[in-house]
Parts: sequence; C-alpha cells; structure tokens
Amino acid sequence: MPKQFVFAFCLMAVLACSAQAAKPSKLAPLAGQGIMMGELTDTSIHVQVRLTQTDELVDGDVAGHPGVVQFSIYEDLSGGRRLRANRIQRNQPTPEIIQLVKAEAQYDFIARTIFTDLQPYTPYVIETQIGKDKDSLKPGPTGRFITHPGANQDFPVSFVVVTGMNYAKFHGDNRIDRKIHLEHNNTELPEPYQGRDKHLGYPALESISKLRPNFFVGTGDNVYYDTPKDPRAETIEEMRQKWHEQWVQPRYRDLFAHVPTYWEVDDHDYRIDDGDNSGDHMPSVEMAIRMMYEQLPYAAMGDQETKTYRTVRVSKDLQLWFVEGRIHRTDNAMEDGPEKTIWGLEQREWLMKTLKESDATFKVMVSPTPMVGPDDKRKFDNHTNFNGFRHERKVFLDFLQNEGLLEENFYLICGDRHWQYHAEDPTGVEEFSSGALIDANSRPGRKSGEELSTDPEGHIKQHYLQNPPSGGFLQVVSVPGITGPARLAFIHRDEHGKVLNLEIKAAK
Repeated sequence: MPKQFVFAFCLMAVLACSAQAAKPSKLAPLAGQGIMMGELTDTSIHVQVRLTQTDELVDGDVAGHPGVVQFSIYEDLSGGRRLRANRIQRNQPTPEIIQLVKAEAQYDFIARTIFTDLQPYTPYVIETQIGKDKDSLKPGPTGRFITHPGANQDFPVSFVVVTGMNYAKFHGDNRIDRKIHLEHNNTELPEPYQGRDKHLGYPALESISKLRPNFFVGTGDNVYYDTPKDPRAETIEEMRQKWHEQWVQPRYRDLFAHVPTYWEVDDHDYRIDDGDNSGDHMPSVEMAIRMMYEQLPYAAMGDQETKTYRTVRVSKDLQLWFVEGRIHRTDNAMEDGPEKTIWGLEQREWLMKTLKESDATFKVMVSPTPMVGPDDKRKFDNHTNFNGFRHERKVFLDFLQNEGLLEENFYLICGDRHWQYHAEDPTGVEEFSSGALIDANSRPGRKSGEELSTDPEGHIKQHYLQNPPSGGFLQVVSVPGITGPARLAFIHRDEHGKVLNLEIKAAK
C-alpha cells in the first residue's frame, strides 16, 4: 500500500477514534452562559444556570440541554473577603445548603432556585454541579457575592447602572443592511466594534468587573428584539436567541460570577421600539411577559404573579425602588390625563406609600425611562414627552414636593436615553441617566432650551451633559457618615472606566 494511503488511512482512524471519544462529552450538558445571581437582599438571593449543548454561539444561537443543576451555598471564609459584620454574634458559619433543580425545555433549560435565611453583610459562595441526571454531576460555574447590610447596619455599598446593550450594533449583523436608516431620526446604523477583543463582548463589562461593585442594575433594553428590524424577533425561539447570544459573551460570564443583578425591561426587550400593550403584532404581550419572567431572575421559575416592581433596603443609608414601565401602562396614543399611566394606579400608590414609610437616609428610584430629561420632542412614550405621560409625572413630582421627600435625599436614576446626564427639574428633582453601555449605541444628548427637546424654554438645569457621546455606565457609591453626614456619589464613567463626571451628595 502506498505511503500516502497508509497515512490517510491512519489519519482517518485517529479522527474517527477522536470523534467517538468526544461523543459522550457532547451529550453531557454545559453551562455556556455561566451563572446569574439576582434579587439580592440582606437574607436572600436568586440564582440560575442554563444548561447548554455548547459554550459558544453555533449558527447564531446556544442550544439548550436537559439535565439537572445542583446548587450549594456556604459562607466564604477564604480570608480575602471576610467582613467584620456579624462575627461577634456568631461563632460558627451557617451550614451549607444544597438544592437540586431540573433544567427543562419548557423553561428554556434554565434551572433557578432561591436561597433564604442568609446572614446580612456576609460573603457567600454558590457552587454548582451539572449533569444529565443526579448520578452524572460534574463541576459547573461558581458565584460569589455579599449580602446587603440591611436596614440596621451602615457599610459602604457600590453598584452600577446600565442600559442600551445593543448586540447587533456592537458585533455587526449580516442581516442588517447598513443603508437602512433607523426609524424616526434618519441615522445610519454605525459600523460594528473593530477591537481585537470583540469576541469577549462589551469593553464596559470588564471596566465594571474591575470596580467590583456589590450589584449590577440593567434598566431595560437589555436585548433588542427589533434589531435588526427585518427580520425582528417575533417567536419564542427568536426572542430566546436574543438572550442567549447576549449572556454567552465571556465578559458577561466573568462579571455575573461575582456581581448579583437586578433587572427592569423597556420597549426593546418587551415588544418593539416605543411599544405599549396595544396592537396584535408579535411579540404579543403574553410572550413578552413570559420571556421577562423566564430569562430574568425576578421570581421562582414558573411564577408570573410576583410583581416586577419592588423596593430593596440595601443598608441603613440606602433604599432602592425599581419600577415597572411596560406591563401596566395604558396606550401611548391615549390622550394625556388622569387615566393615562405608565405605572398603573396600584403601582403608583405602592410607590408613594413605600417612599413615605422609608427611613433610609437616601431614597433612590431606578426607572427604565426618564422623568426629567430633556428628551426628544418627537417621542411619546415616557413621562417627559409632550404627547406622553406628563399628567402622571406631575402627580408624582407634586407628591415628592408635598411630602418633603426632596429634603429627604430622594434621587432618580434612569436608563433608556443614549447619553449620560445629570439634570434638575424646576421642582428640585434631580435625575441621573446611565447612558448607553456601548459606544455604537450612544448619541449626542438633547440640550435644555433646544427647540427639538422636551424643554424648549430651558427650564431644566443641566448639571452635566455628556459631550462627546460615548458608551459607559453610572456608578453609585453609598458611604456612611462617620465624622460627618452620609454621602452618595454618582459617577459617570466611559466604557473604559474613565471618570467623566462626579457628583457627591451629602445627606441633608
């Protein structure tokens, strides 16, 4: 037999053996999207892992895999992250807790569990074991976090706020015709990111990870069902694909392994741009709500009754409110007045009641959309817009004034807008916009006094307006008062972590 045929035969045999050896590992589930922790409190946390067939995109998606995930949680006594809280009262660490959860097709192969009865301001480790069944478990991703100090303790806390994580604008998408203009503003889609680290995902995520915040807030537009516009995501499978391609990026996996999350959704990750609950187009309202509860750790898997608006007491100094801006809204096209609402009456009454009851030093409301702005005059779906929801905005701002909450250190944070700013309404309400996470999704902001803004007469005081536009995020740091009043720092950063604006608020 000629040597070349012998070589070819041997090579084919080696490849065949390799394929046979690899076959079992292909059948074993992976955790290609890492681990995600959410809804952190001083005594509890939600955690989820999606089982997958691969740990990278294949044909634009990450296919799921049935199996089980074993979650174990225990205190982190490694030394480097030991904290001084609770060490005097407790001589022994809390025991390890183990839970086994199925990953099933009906829930997109996501296994989720909730750990409760944790100790405040204590570092924990969550380890996972994954497999086809309980007899074939192997190590999965690990998560680390620190519980909140809670209402009775004062310790420094930091977090970041982001919006506008447009995957297609960053990575490029061969389905997008670059000559097609975006609706409304006639702006061409930008060229995708060209850095050699593109395969890792958004640079801002690495910058955030280096800051080691206590938690991460996604205010909405976490994925874009309507980018590209043709075809846009209109089925459950297509909607799920948007989340898969986002979370499989290595920088997300690295970040979420040590930073818990809170989530809100806005128009692009609900139905369509500036959308509401009207119309029979896809995705439907039912599909949109199903995806919210399935993909994001709001509640136990299968639970769609737990409210997506909620308040979290972080520490003695800090309490946060996360509002829901899509599920309960009336139609955008409705004439403005007492019946027109983004929040719904039940949520609005809850918001006002809990704000009045709070004794936190700083009260911060995180909204998917702006309330101060200014925004584009052409828009109609938020509280700042002339044809939007200004009546409800006035009701709320009047409430803040009448109840003296502006003297009790109340501040607004918003997403949605693609530029960073710090603005002050004539009532004294101050709002900080996180701006878009990625450069390709940023744009110049509207100036107070501009004809095409929602403040053409220039009543809004703009303490900071990002120029030139860039990707980035908002960092917030709560510092207890030791020799003076407690302080809350609002820090605008670009995607590389550079400080663009710093505003420090001392408790009144």
